[in-house]
Amino acid sequence: MKDKKFDKSYLEMAHVWAKNSYCERRKVGALIVKDRMIISDGYNGTPSGFENICEDEDGITKAYVLHAEANAITKVAKSNNSSLGATLYITDSPCIECAKLIIQAGICRVVFDRKYRITEGLDLLERAGIELEELHIISE
Repeated sequence: MKDKKFDKSYLEMAHVWAKNSYCERRKVGALIVKDRMIISDGYNGTPSGFENICEDEDGITKAYVLHAEANAITKVAKSNNSSLGATLYITDSPCIECAKLIIQAGICRVVFDRKYRITEGLDLLERAGIELEELHIISE
């Protein structure tokens, strides 16, 4: 029960962090937590040094926009922390490209709120033996 309380709190924080995104179509936030400490965070957006505009004039997401979990994983890679054995809290389930990063980063558990319509990322994580938990906290 206590762990569920922390899961809910961290997922709520991921939703708050998503508000930092400049993306119009969907705002996604992620936290990497290890030993009850947040060791990294991320939200979807353009790479450092690029304009903070995620969609083109037709409303299509630009190809170089980074997903929230990719931002969190690359941020932890630049730090003195290790994501080995950590939990990723993310507002939306990961795509297959981010699933590959999650596996390679040694993250052992993923908790998400909203399931994306394309589930191949979740399928790959399940195949890799990563614990998945869908925890609905935000209603749409």
